[in-house]
Amino acid sequence: MEPEEFIGQKVHIEIDRPLGSVHPEHDNVWFCLNYGYVPGVLGRDGEELDAYLLGVFTPVTEYDGVCIGVIKRGVDSDDKLVVVPEGVEYTDEQILALTEFIERFHDSYLLR
Repeated sequence: MEPEEFIGQKVHIEIDRPLGSVHPEHDNVWFCLNYGYVPGVLGRDGEELDAYLLGVFTPVTEYDGVCIGVIKRGVDSDDKLVVVPEGVEYTDEQILALTEFIERFHDSYLLR
């Protein structure tokens, strides 16, 4: 399943980097949102499909939400779903601002 096929769909994600945690490889990068993956679904990079969780302001270990977009990465094919609580909306600008803490290091764009 291509990442963009998740847009508009409910999705279950497991959170392995909760809000406030430190990046495992870069100790100067803190996660200002919950970040995880869709269990059992492989992304184009061969690993489980990653997901940013927006709109949840406490650390969580898993979440059921709605995918409202995909951040596509050209060079490393490590795409990210953008998941939010049902009924919550974000503008493109808000999504890009909230994910900038990691995406600033990559050549990426938002697909809605």
